[in-house]
Amino acid sequence: MFVAHNLKNRVKIRSQLIYILRTHLCVINSAYPICDFSTHNYKNRVVFFEGNPKVSMDLNSSLSSNTIFVVSTLTKPTEDAKSSPTSSDEVHKPICYWPGVYHSPVTDALWNERVSINERLFDIPDDAPPPTELLTRTPSESRTTIVYAFSSDSTLREQYKDPWNEFRIGKLLEDLDALACTVTFKHCSDDDITTRPLMLVTASVDRIVLKKTISVDKDLKISGSIIWVGRSSIEIQMEVITEGEGPDDSDSEALTANFIFVARDYKTSKAAQVNRLTPETEQEKFLYDGAEARDKARRMKRGEDKKQSDKLEVNRLEALLSEGRIFCDMPALADRDSILLRDTQLENALICHPQQRNLHGRIFGGFLMHKAFELAFSTAYTFAGIVPSFLEVDHVDFYKPVDVGDFLRFKSCVLYTEHESHDNPDQPLIYVEVVAHVTRPEMRSSVVSNTFYFTFTVRPEAKATKNGFRLRNVVPATEEEARRVLERMDAEALQRSQST
Repeated sequence: MFVAHNLKNRVKIRSQLIYILRTHLCVINSAYPICDFSTHNYKNRVVFFEGNPKVSMDLNSSLSSNTIFVVSTLTKPTEDAKSSPTSSDEVHKPICYWPGVYHSPVTDALWNERVSINERLFDIPDDAPPPTELLTRTPSESRTTIVYAFSSDSTLREQYKDPWNEFRIGKLLEDLDALACTVTFKHCSDDDITTRPLMLVTASVDRIVLKKTISVDKDLKISGSIIWVGRSSIEIQMEVITEGEGPDDSDSEALTANFIFVARDYKTSKAAQVNRLTPETEQEKFLYDGAEARDKARRMKRGEDKKQSDKLEVNRLEALLSEGRIFCDMPALADRDSILLRDTQLENALICHPQQRNLHGRIFGGFLMHKAFELAFSTAYTFAGIVPSFLEVDHVDFYKPVDVGDFLRFKSCVLYTEHESHDNPDQPLIYVEVVAHVTRPEMRSSVVSNTFYFTFTVRPEAKATKNGFRLRNVVPATEEEARRVLERMDAEALQRSQST
């Protein structure tokens, strides 16, 4: 009887789980007219809540006339199946987006918004001409805000929290990329239904700095706007604001991020011109000038001859390699407070499935950043031996597009460590590199598609549990490893000099 009773319970639990998985709420329920996308009364602000909203902060007082309302993509176990969306609600949503577990609520809502702006995304005629007229737009025309109503939506909170009741950074990176692309899409739209839309691709991420931990107990707001436009490239700046943390936005700013997108012709994949940008306010003009200076610096860096080497660089390489040679030639005499770079490596591999593609049919850049962060976090965790805490993404390069069906390999390692940061002597730093390779076994080829650089520290409460805790030094064993370390050290030093 005991076994039979347990089997009945297992069957019952399994049936409930299947029911939950089959009843994901992925589109707006028609029971709430305020959420109807078809009205287009709200355009440039995305608010997340479940059901009829009762948000703790006064959203109505701060909402503009351009707002999108969405709900979390998962239903509660107690919700009635009758509340699930009907076939009539599935307009403009490709089958790969269902049941909604492959994309975050933000991604799901923002992609719906893009489709509502341009219905040609999924039915582009072969003979559609490219955009011919360039428009002049202002930053305010494409500025978009997302509000996560965590305080009133327990289901949404469950989708985003990590084991320490903080916002999952990997999902945040995914949402930031989706928001940046939506802002870019709005700016590049030509309002002509007869032309084919541009294909927008994430080119790089300049820097993402976490200024404070983000809790999922309080509502969160992300704003994104265009700050600079070149011929075919666009820079988007985003700010993450925690509600109720201070009297003004500057006091509650938790994170800043700068994304670079490039526009490509949908048919030829060649660089395409984008709409012009006219900053209006003094702040917008200041951001525009700063972004233009960064673009010039990037062009100068690309033009430098990386093969040039002087005596100082040779000396630095030798200094880095000296300890590594002892590890290789005399391991019994090596420094016990050091470890070889290759011994910090972790690797992950996956097949890219259709559920992870974006509106253009390629793998979503935010998904790649999400996976890279998870591996980097694990690398820092296994290296330090205690729970790490994310500080920043220093730089991300998107070299090659990743397609559905690609065999993707992520390889990570700790490049080097610092026993104290420049701002806080009690804050050790762990610098992690993640490289993504697109591998094609049939063609016997493997190319680098992305590089990611993350900086972590250790949680103070975890550090306090280990008396005399100290990070080990990481030493390279080859010249190639030493050059990678020096390159990141120089980039970090440059970032510090520019921020002071």
